[in-house]
Amino acid sequence: MSRTQASPVTLPDLRGRTALVTGASDGVGVEIARGLAAAGADLVLPVRNRVKGERAVERIRESAPDARAELVDLDLARLDSVRALAAAVLAERTPLDLVVLNAGIVLLGDRVRHMSADGFELHFQTNFLGHFALTTALLPLLQQRGARVVVQLSLAAGVSRLAWDDLQCERRYSPLRAYGASKVALGLFGCELARRAAAGDGGVTVHLSHPGVVPDTGIAPAMRARDRGGLGRRLADGLGNTPAQAAQPALLAAVTNAPAPGFFGPTGALHFGGAAGPVRPYRRLADPVDGARMWAVAEQLLQDRSDAVRA
Repeated sequence: MSRTQASPVTLPDLRGRTALVTGASDGVGVEIARGLAAAGADLVLPVRNRVKGERAVERIRESAPDARAELVDLDLARLDSVRALAAAVLAERTPLDLVVLNAGIVLLGDRVRHMSADGFELHFQTNFLGHFALTTALLPLLQQRGARVVVQLSLAAGVSRLAWDDLQCERRYSPLRAYGASKVALGLFGCELARRAAAGDGGVTVHLSHPGVVPDTGIAPAMRARDRGGLGRRLADGLGNTPAQAAQPALLAAVTNAPAPGFFGPTGALHFGGAAGPVRPYRRLADPVDGARMWAVAEQLLQDRSDAVRA
């Protein structure tokens, strides 16, 4: 089988706009950044690894030689790093017009439950809580700019369940379960942010996206190791997306005029790959009670951590 092919999203002229993209050191993230830069956007690229970040900038400039890309330090698994970046952006009044919450980890094949420096399960903090802390800290600036926030989910958010009494998988841990829970939490946050904007907190537009299945990213080797029969690999290789194609739903979410919150993903078989377009939202993410609850839980976790640091 050969992978699906589709034309890239046509982006408007983004000159004069500034976009912050997390997770842009490689994979789908660097392709999102490439697409935005090719349309003229200036880039702020938070990275944990400067060497990988520099390589990403080189790749971006292969297709956009005049791209303006600023690397800034960010480790989503460290709240002090998140706070430092937010403080710097606010102090410099960086004119952010777009924020793409793309960064994420999935430790498939590793049965050890890893913790962040702040004491949170690593998937939960990296994929959700760090993004929540960054976005809410930047919210006053984003509201002033009338900015757009794109929340990058995954297919896991549509099939995973959130155990409110075990959000960080302390009792029943598996990397896939922890990853899925973190993406559900991120989706609930995105939908709640959109609701708050529509209800009068205003100033920002929120859309959600997912890249489909991307065999050529860093998580692929671990996934293949678990796929002993090879069926999943054959499906992914045949129906999945290249990183460049997988970036298209987020790019579409970044520029669409559709009512918010929209949800965009591959429209091909099983939503593994294919052309980017509107897709049916994951119903469990749209529950306003769960969205408000997730927001409150995240705020309390951050407050408790802040209190512990000061004690």
